[in-house]
Amino acid sequence: MQQFPEHEQRVADIAAQVAHRAAHGQKIHITKKSGHHVVPLPGDRRFKDAPVDISALSNVLHIDADQRTCSCEPGVTFRQLVQATLPLGLIPTVVPELEGITVGGAVAGCSVEAMSYRYGGFHDSALEYELVDGQGQVLRCSPTEDADLFHMIHGSYGTLGILSQITFRLIPASPFVRMEYRHLGSYKEMHRQLGELCNSDAYDFIDGIIHSPRQCTLCLGTWIEDPPYVSDYTVEEIYYKSTARRTEDYLRTEEYCFRYDTECHWLTRTVPPLEWRPVRRVLGKYLLGSTNMIRWSNRLSRLQSMIQRRPDVVVDVFIPYGEMPRFWQWYEADFDFYPLWIVPYRVKEVYPWIAEAFGQGMEEVMTDDLIVDCAVYGRPNNERGKDYSRLLQAKTHELRGIKTLISRNHYDTPADFWHVYNKENIQAAKARTDPRGVFPGLYETFGLVE
Repeated sequence: MQQFPEHEQRVADIAAQVAHRAAHGQKIHITKKSGHHVVPLPGDRRFKDAPVDISALSNVLHIDADQRTCSCEPGVTFRQLVQATLPLGLIPTVVPELEGITVGGAVAGCSVEAMSYRYGGFHDSALEYELVDGQGQVLRCSPTEDADLFHMIHGSYGTLGILSQITFRLIPASPFVRMEYRHLGSYKEMHRQLGELCNSDAYDFIDGIIHSPRQCTLCLGTWIEDPPYVSDYTVEEIYYKSTARRTEDYLRTEEYCFRYDTECHWLTRTVPPLEWRPVRRVLGKYLLGSTNMIRWSNRLSRLQSMIQRRPDVVVDVFIPYGEMPRFWQWYEADFDFYPLWIVPYRVKEVYPWIAEAFGQGMEEVMTDDLIVDCAVYGRPNNERGKDYSRLLQAKTHELRGIKTLISRNHYDTPADFWHVYNKENIQAAKARTDPRGVFPGLYETFGLVE
């Protein structure tokens, strides 16, 4: 890992804060300049401990255009990153769809997008991590140096330490993307074509939107240099709606990467005026976009909890490709909420933080190493006697899938949690980087939060 003196000083300052807190037996949580991209939950305990501010770690440190690598700090947003790499004809292998997501967040959680059918998650492009551990020491790890720790950092959600630098691969990019929208009358046909396309080199980007059980759209993108026209979905026009009526479109690459950000997928429709042209034209810069929506959601969470019995369902679940027909049969009959975002995701081997027996079950039904990210954004959840968030988690685990932990979780006992997550490997990594328990544990952070 290259040396960057100013970066090293910033990391040393943060490491000193951690060491001081550890010496005084204080637990800490991380604060940063950009907002946390987690589902706001009333009474959330994830941010109650003493803060360590890592806002200074928000710099792109080095881009090697010849080797196609980038080193940056964890607070760099993907909007910043794309703006730095795209002029060089390069882009990360996976660019999360919301522009405020940070590089560190994409590693610590799980970020996938329309190139994930080929490259996996963003973390699969990582070459090296730098980490401030729970004693204020600076560690470095890679697939060849401290590999066990390296493979546990993804999916740790900040419970093993503070990521302070990430080095990762880049790939060639063109300035524009041509989109083809393939309209299909059933999920059965979508599933068949999705599997075929993910095993071909026909397209650079593959995802899909299920607008209704009879209106499924495969969104297929290809790099191009010279488009006949360029569409703009940042103010008045609404991207997700365009995919239901168009068969072709052209976008600038940067705007393609963040095509879902303006509506935060389709959460604007939960407040209908946000889809009205005059409102968007006049107030869009204050109200539209994931960063604005997360900010307003946090401000209004207390009021919302007084009005609603439960938050709306906002969650990604990862279903093995071989189980998707069963998932869809259940989803259409019992869950019945659209649009549903579909992203195929290549997982070459089950991650070590997944419980061994659970992971073996996943491998049996993945089919060609594929998992499908099914993203639910905004399903109302106020029916008496029926918690759709709990139902979705139960069905996901029944079908040997994984649910992101940044939303509501429903683990009634520790055994329920450790049935899915690998307790031995997680605790071994925790003992390695945080023996005093300065950072919250994975179960203590997420297993007990509902």
